[in-house]
Amino acid sequence: MNKVVANADDAIRDLFDGATVMIGGFGLCGTPENLIRALVRRGTKNLTTISNNAGVDGAGNGLLLAAGQIIHHIGTYVGENKLLEEMVLKGKIKLDLVPQGTFSERIRAGGAGIPAFYTPTGVGTIVAEGKETRVFDGRTYLMERGLTADFAFVKAWKGDRKGNLIYRKTARNFNPMMAAAAKITIAEVEHLVEIGQLEPDQIHTPSIYVSRIFQGEVYEHRIEKRTVRKAAVLH
Repeated sequence: MNKVVANADDAIRDLFDGATVMIGGFGLCGTPENLIRALVRRGTKNLTTISNNAGVDGAGNGLLLAAGQIIHHIGTYVGENKLLEEMVLKGKIKLDLVPQGTFSERIRAGGAGIPAFYTPTGVGTIVAEGKETRVFDGRTYLMERGLTADFAFVKAWKGDRKGNLIYRKTARNFNPMMAAAAKITIAEVEHLVEIGQLEPDQIHTPSIYVSRIFQGEVYEHRIEKRTVRKAAVLH
């Protein structure tokens, strides 16, 4: 089955107002840049985004924030985004912060069809507020719900026309888990190859999880911060 679409705009043609969207990436590494820009152009509103972070001002998910498209964000880290801080303080967006390991497992559980699980992380903190607890072998655990979404946007290094994906280095972050946890998974890749050109043992996301795939047009490969200093002189 050929799952290739022409571009990012075509790939999100049925994304609707009020949708829940998982967006891969860690910081600005492994983010589906082309899909995010297409979503800004589409102007879809009232989105719930599930992503490790909310990008930075002017890049990544920060573009969606600036366009006023997100009303609820679920993630683990927001320290690089001044706009998000302002929106939260003014009550313009709902923010759920989740411990990063719990966040990863909630997505993995959602993709595996597991509705909930127990973890000791967060016991005795504000993370535990309103959540069921149970004691196992003398230790208290919180019940956390699995996370799923209407759409998942993932970024891979290589993919074939069936939707098999290979991620490269740090870009293999939340992308594989998210690909399995949404009703419709859309993959953008840097290199789109023919069926049979990927080494089967190297595939990270099997095609069964991917609904649409396309080759991205522009990749900035940005990082959040760059520090440049002279090398120390050894005496």
